[in-house]
Amino acid sequence: MELALELTKLRKSFAKVAVDDLDLKVRAGELYALLGPNGAGKTTTLRMVAGLQRPDAGQITVFGVDALADPIAAKRMIAWLPDEPLLYDKLNPMEYLEFVAGLWSVEAQIAQARAEELLRWLDLWESRGARCESFSRGMKQKVALAGALIHEPRLLILDEPLTGLDAGASRQVKDLLVSRVRQGATVILTTHILEVAERLSDRIGIIRQGKLVAEGTMDELRASSGTDAATLEEMFLILARAE
Repeated sequence: MELALELTKLRKSFAKVAVDDLDLKVRAGELYALLGPNGAGKTTTLRMVAGLQRPDAGQITVFGVDALADPIAAKRMIAWLPDEPLLYDKLNPMEYLEFVAGLWSVEAQIAQARAEELLRWLDLWESRGARCESFSRGMKQKVALAGALIHEPRLLILDEPLTGLDAGASRQVKDLLVSRVRQGATVILTTHILEVAERLSDRIGIIRQGKLVAEGTMDELRASSGTDAATLEEMFLILARAE
């Protein structure tokens, strides 16, 4: 079994411990939902994986590459999409995607074809010439997602990717993520919309106070919760609050 991501004794403290000797394994080609209450350490964990923060201790391995010893090699395989889309407002979507593709050294013709495919999929093609500053939050989120996918990363990390999206846009994003996983990519996401995690995820991890407290499929989580809870929400409330 190939691992897309392996975290070993990962630790990070600020005023208090945010990630507490976390061990986590994500298999290649799966959609993994990392869930937990506010302040559980989800975003800090993913920021360390993406190379935006350095852990105090522990190891991060991305497709067999030591991400702390060789961060550039690891980052080439990763895309990070934060909960707040980061765009250049004066660029239009095509210009933004060309810019991002250039940062990844994607050949211009290939980048143009990928950009068109992504913008059409996300229903942004008709707005390709408009400046991003005129877009709604949901449209900006979709442009940022296209930017994250332009270099076809092997590991896509998304922190609350559906925040601010209406039902139609949410469906487009979810369909795109499922499609990428079917094509062999690995997706890790956080979300407070538990129905989304329940429907989309191959496996789910629940963290509390920086530690993994439960992990598995819905049936495995049901066994961990010690109940016959029918929904992920019911199990989450049991597992995330258990002492």
